[in-house]
Amino acid sequence: MKLFKRFREKNDSLDYEAINNFARSGERVNKLLQVLIIMGIIGMSIYVLQRIHVLHFVLDFLAVISPVFIGLIIAWIVAPFTDKLSKKMPRLLACIIVYLLILGVLALLLIYIIPSLVEQIKVLSGKIPSMVDDLQATVNKIARKLGFANSDTFTSIKKSVFNSLQSIDSKSVINIIVGGATSIASVLTTLFLSLMIGFYFLLDYKKLSVRISSLIPKKFKKDTKELKKRLNQSLRSYIQGVLIVMFFVFISQTIGLSLAGHDSPMLFALICAVTDIIPFFGPWIGAIPAVLVGFLISPLTGIFTIISILVVQSLENYIYQPIIMSKAMKLHPVTIIASLLVFGHFFGILGMIFATPIVATIKLLFLFVDEKLNFMDKIEKA
Repeated sequence: MKLFKRFREKNDSLDYEAINNFARSGERVNKLLQVLIIMGIIGMSIYVLQRIHVLHFVLDFLAVISPVFIGLIIAWIVAPFTDKLSKKMPRLLACIIVYLLILGVLALLLIYIIPSLVEQIKVLSGKIPSMVDDLQATVNKIARKLGFANSDTFTSIKKSVFNSLQSIDSKSVINIIVGGATSIASVLTTLFLSLMIGFYFLLDYKKLSVRISSLIPKKFKKDTKELKKRLNQSLRSYIQGVLIVMFFVFISQTIGLSLAGHDSPMLFALICAVTDIIPFFGPWIGAIPAVLVGFLISPLTGIFTIISILVVQSLENYIYQPIIMSKAMKLHPVTIIASLLVFGHFFGILGMIFATPIVATIKLLFLFVDEKLNFMDKIEKA
C-alpha cells in the first residue's frame, strides 16, 4: 500500500499541461521542418535548372505541348463523371455526353459573356477622358486646400501621371482591344486543340491507366496505387473547388459592382474571379482596378465598390471556401505564402497561380515518402 501511495503521489505531481505543450511544440517544429525542406527542394531545383540554362528550354517545351497537357488535365478532371456514365452506356456515348455539357457551358460563355465584356470595354474607353479630367480637377482642388498646389515636386508628379493617363485615347484602347482579341483567338485555338486531345485521352483513360500501371515493378504497385489515390483525391477536389469558387465570385462580384454603379461590372468581376486563384494576395490584386475606376466614376461609387469587394470576400471566406473547398488539400499558410514568393519571383503572376497545386503535390509526395522511410524522425533524433 505504501508503494502504491508513493507511486500515486509521484504520478499526481506530473505537470500534464507542460507535457502537452512540449508535445505541441514538437509538432510545430516538425511542421516547420517540413515547410523548410519542401521549399528548399523547390527553390534549389528551380535555381539549378536556371543556372544550367535548362529552365528556359523546359518552359518553351511546355508552351509547345500545352494543348496535350491541358487535354490530359481536362480528361483527368471529368474522368470520374465519365466512368459513372459508362457503367450505364457505352464509353464513347458517355464521353460525347460529357463533352456536350462542356461545350454547352463554353457556348453560353461565348454567346452571353464575351459580347457583354466587349460592350463594357467600349463604354469604359469612351468615358476614360472625362474620368481623367474629373480626377485632375479633384486632385487640384485637394492640393489647393492643403497648400501645395504650387509645389514643384507636386507639379512634376502630377504632370507625369496625367500625361500618361491622357495618352489613353480611343486609338490606344482600340489597339488594346485588337491585341486582346488576338490573344483570345490564340487561347480559343489552344482550347479547341486541348478539347480534341482531351476527348481521345478520356476515351482511352482506363486503358492508359492500365498501361502505365503495367510499367511499374510489382513491388512498387501497391504504394503507387495508394499514392495515385491520394493525389487524385486532393488535386481533383482542389481544381474543381477553385473553378466553382471562381464562378461564384464572378457572379457575386458582378451583382455587387452593378449595384455600386460601375459601368463595366462584368469586366472587373472577371478580373477579380481570375486573380482569386492566387491565395491571400489574389483578391486584393483583382480589387485594385475596380476600386480605382470606381473612384474615377465618383467617390460614392468608389466607396460602394470597396463595400462590394469586402462583402464578396467575406462570402468567399465564410461560405464558398468552407462549403466547396472542405475536401480540398490543406496547406499551412506559411507554406502557401513561401510558395507564392518563390514562384512569383521566378515566374511572375502565372507562377503564383500554379504555386499552390504544385507545392501541394510536392508535399503529398514528401509525406508519402516520409511514411515509408521515416526520415523526419531520424532528423529530429539526430
